[in-house]
Amino acid sequence: MAVVVDASVAIAWLFDDELDEPAQSVADLVVEEGAIVPSLWQCEVANVLLASERRGRCSVAFVTQSIERLSRLPIAIDDDTSSATLLGTLELARQQGLTVYDAAYLQLALARSVPLATRDKDLIAAAGRVGIQSCGH
Repeated sequence: MAVVVDASVAIAWLFDDELDEPAQSVADLVVEEGAIVPSLWQCEVANVLLASERRGRCSVAFVTQSIERLSRLPIAIDDDTSSATLLGTLELARQQGLTVYDAAYLQLALARSVPLATRDKDLIAAAGRVGIQSCGH
């Protein structure tokens, strides 16, 4: 796998007003080399899409099409959410001042020794502090 992709980057792929060159570069990388995401990624992406639908930013059809588009990408779901991994993620969140959700992406990037694609400023900073390259911003 080439990169860990968080929900902020995936959402940028879906909305024209958010898609920029860094996000497109990550999309191209994912198509070529694949990506991996923690299991919470699907729920995070679906939640952002649902919130966008509720705010009138997009339609039900757009949400459905977006989920279908993402499901066709070579994105592997990491199902390793054992107690040991959860405790490590919790500790990383404490150390880096992140939510456990954001720390899950960083923990996965650390475990796989791959870059982290995110648009989240706190997550970008934390990745830098632990020696993980970030992209997508």
